[in-house]
Amino acid sequence: MQWNIIWFLSRMPPGIYCPMEFWSKGENQNIQVDFLLPTGIYLNLSVPCNASLGTIKQVVWKHAQYEPLYHMLSDPEAYVFTCINQTAEQQELEDEQRRLCDIQPFLPVLRLVAREGDRVKKLINSQISLLIGKGLHEFDSVQDPEVNDFRTKMCQFCEERAAKRQQLSWAAWMEYNFPLQLEPMAKGLGTGLFNGNLSFTFQISPNEFPITLMSYAVKKQATVFRHETMENPEDYTLQVNGKYEYLYGNYPLYQFQYIRSCLHRGLTPHLTMVHSSTIIAMRDEQVNSIANPPKMAVKPPPLPKKKTGQVPVDSWYSYFFSPQLVVQAGLFHGNEMLCKMVSSSEVNVCSEPVWKQRLDFDINICDLPRMARLCFALYAVIEKAKKARSTKKKSKKALGSVHYCTKEDCPIAWVNVMLFDYKDQLKTGECCLHMWSSFPDEKGELLNPMGTVQCNPNTESAAALVICFPNVASHPVYYPSFDKAFGLRLSPLYALCCDSHEQKLQLKEILERRSHTELYEHEKDLVWKMRYDIRDQYPQALAKLLTITKWNKHEDVAQMISLLQTWPELPVLNALELLDFSFPDRYVGSFAINSLKKLTDHELFQYLLQLVQVLKYESYLDCELTKFLLDRALSNRKIGHFLFWHLRSEMHVPAVALRFGLILEAYCRGSTHHMKVLMKQGEALSKMKALNEFVKLSSPKATKPQAKEMMHVCMKQETYLEALSHLQSPLNPSIILTEVCVDQCTFMDSKMKPLWIVFNNEETGGGGVGIIFKNGDDLRQDMLTLQMIQLMDVLWKQEGLDLRMTPYGCLSTGDKTGLIEVVMHSDTIANIQLNKSNMAATAAFNKDALLNWLKSKNPGDALEQAIEEFTLSCAGYCVATYVLGIGDRHSDNIMIRETGQLFHIDFGHFLGNFKTKFGINRERVPFILTYDFVHVIQQGKTNNSEKFERFRGYCEKAYMILRRHGPLFLHLFALMKAAGLPELSCSKDIQYLKDSLALGKTDEEALKHFRLKFNEALRESWKTKVNWLAHNVSKDNRQ
Repeated sequence: MQWNIIWFLSRMPPGIYCPMEFWSKGENQNIQVDFLLPTGIYLNLSVPCNASLGTIKQVVWKHAQYEPLYHMLSDPEAYVFTCINQTAEQQELEDEQRRLCDIQPFLPVLRLVAREGDRVKKLINSQISLLIGKGLHEFDSVQDPEVNDFRTKMCQFCEERAAKRQQLSWAAWMEYNFPLQLEPMAKGLGTGLFNGNLSFTFQISPNEFPITLMSYAVKKQATVFRHETMENPEDYTLQVNGKYEYLYGNYPLYQFQYIRSCLHRGLTPHLTMVHSSTIIAMRDEQVNSIANPPKMAVKPPPLPKKKTGQVPVDSWYSYFFSPQLVVQAGLFHGNEMLCKMVSSSEVNVCSEPVWKQRLDFDINICDLPRMARLCFALYAVIEKAKKARSTKKKSKKALGSVHYCTKEDCPIAWVNVMLFDYKDQLKTGECCLHMWSSFPDEKGELLNPMGTVQCNPNTESAAALVICFPNVASHPVYYPSFDKAFGLRLSPLYALCCDSHEQKLQLKEILERRSHTELYEHEKDLVWKMRYDIRDQYPQALAKLLTITKWNKHEDVAQMISLLQTWPELPVLNALELLDFSFPDRYVGSFAINSLKKLTDHELFQYLLQLVQVLKYESYLDCELTKFLLDRALSNRKIGHFLFWHLRSEMHVPAVALRFGLILEAYCRGSTHHMKVLMKQGEALSKMKALNEFVKLSSPKATKPQAKEMMHVCMKQETYLEALSHLQSPLNPSIILTEVCVDQCTFMDSKMKPLWIVFNNEETGGGGVGIIFKNGDDLRQDMLTLQMIQLMDVLWKQEGLDLRMTPYGCLSTGDKTGLIEVVMHSDTIANIQLNKSNMAATAAFNKDALLNWLKSKNPGDALEQAIEEFTLSCAGYCVATYVLGIGDRHSDNIMIRETGQLFHIDFGHFLGNFKTKFGINRERVPFILTYDFVHVIQQGKTNNSEKFERFRGYCEKAYMILRRHGPLFLHLFALMKAAGLPELSCSKDIQYLKDSLALGKTDEEALKHFRLKFNEALRESWKTKVNWLAHNVSKDNRQ
């Protein structure tokens, strides 16, 4: 096609120069004009000079219909003529009433192009397709009314938010674009302040506000330059040098994370005063900017990979003897089965098995809850012939002839479908459901009610189940509206009936019960009977009331929904619990989201990972949670940034690709200015992946220095240098990755050859920024663990306990790809011990190595502060790793910063999933507390028990703080079950948390429990050293 276009163009005769006098003389004459169509076709037509552009366009379209590629043209109204005018500039001719002789083009050549609005729309659409990894045309091809309605509604919603953002004042726009990064505590400081090329240094109290600091600077400037009038400090804001991070608002300086970080590192903060006019210019640039076209080619998204072990239905013959196919079906509301399951008859395996069987469920249609879902499982019943067990009395002949048969259910596929459509109508008629492949699990359950209600998009290879919903009435049946449902509620007199004092005491005992065992039937009846008392006196027990509600009785459902309208707003902790799959009702969901709207941006960011996963539980595209997340993402760019990547990282998962893709599209339409930043990050990640693949191929064939040199040669190409420079870090958008330092980049020795990439930013004055790019490792579990450690850090600080934690950045960006923040100026314990020892065998037992290393990095008086940092951080990580059950702890994944802070890395195992070798648990201590740690804590003195007891006190206080917030951790982990992490897939996995936090015990019992674990860790630490010895011997850690 491209060759034909070039050929047509080459036949065009050279244009005839048409000066202005030509047009004035030839007004009533015809002229030969060359027309270039958007398809690349060229037409030479004779047209009157005094004809209007509208008339000329009709003539062109009349002739174009006989030319090739006519079918690719849109309506004539979609295009506009352009020409080269008499000043040699390209001009777009929007007014089609104008005559050709009035326009007077330089050459008689007119080109048709898409109108500006259409071009912008197409450009944005192509960029969105690139960003989300899915072509928008795929959403159109689905031909689903729900998809179309959702896209229209969300597009309007997001564009309205974008329009409102354009009206923000410069100060309000700052809050959206550069949200504050606050911390609670700090000490006195000196501050370096820059204004343009001027530099001033001030000594100021940390209790002062940014406006005070700017007032000093303005006064200083007026004094130095003898200005008669002084500028208004309120017209300025403070920017952290070299970062997209600002200090503003009514917060004391010690609350800003940057200031606090400088204090701990003994550095002078460096800030720049930025005038409001600069901020306004940045805002206006965002409003008017359209992202540049992507430099990388748009690749079609890959087809979903077939799961290994997937076997076509008609090939079971080759594996089993005489299998039969059965369909099992069940009606569910959340996890609750609404009635007994039903199964089809057995049919022989063939390419297209047919049942033609009616499945009846023991429930009335009027009792179906709104969010009822019908779940199917296709499985094979296999008869296996087995030999009987032999005995010594039996002869060999008899032994060979004794057999018996067993039947085994082998799952093949599953699929779920809602009974009501998104418009509340009960479904009728035939429905083809493309199923998802099943794999046996430990529970042995065939149905998968927690699975998606989306059908498998991979229709070519998926098994398809055709069902037919019956017509239960001569007219469409809709679920009752809110008002109609209320007509079934009980009269107020029922609510006023008196309950005995004994019943109230019993209710109190049930609701405050520490154990999570299921209630007896008589207890459920009491809870339901006293539901109004629960609303008035125990509103936080709403989840328990919802759990015992009979969702297969429409009277009870109506009463529960009615009661919910007068229920007090819940604390965030209890609202999070209601987002679980167990509570699918839409009114409950709306109530939970309303209770979450009071979350600050910082708190919402803390729970964002879970909220994205909960989207997988939603049955319909348009839901309150989606609107809530989009609303907050369009109000705070940091939240928008991480919402984008949390969604984008799972676009390869077929079950969520449609939902997540539609949300991403909506966000992009509400933040077209943000797309340019995200595209730059996507381009950098693409280059990192290509570089990693290159390293994987070259490293087996060369030594590491040679492979590293080849990596550097590749990175020095212009395309790589451009892609890896001047971008905002995906890990933290306030950090600018100015320039990649190729000579400092390398790759790590592990199997997937992670890249170690270093960036420089001279303006920060704080050295390089390191990022590890991983391709082939799932980082989602690391993300979750680091999120929990960060939450622990926040909870401890709220109680006045700063344990100097290092929750470094970690972000999954795609299918087993992601980024990890490098904590600069730190080293592993293994390296420190080996560098201080002559032999790997003795390194693990060198108790002086850590203390000597800290002395070398912190000479003089700085050592005491470094030991204090070590003590606090060691206490924090002892408690955190114990509570979370972090496994695979060895000397290569525990690190120390030069300032003394200890921290853990690599969280591939948690919740007590410890590594084993030959069936033996390798990790037999509750947490890592070796004697060389104690040696540092005691400042190298064997009798310094005071320091050690202070360390023990930190651990105990930290543990008891976490225990008080135990339900929060349980809810957050429960919501993450939707992520499908191997070590967090069911409620049983969360039991470890309940045990480690001793949630069934009193505070005194829990503290005693932790002290036993603390003593055990110390007493058994020699086992840790043996493990470390084995690790050191098996791997050379020297670099």
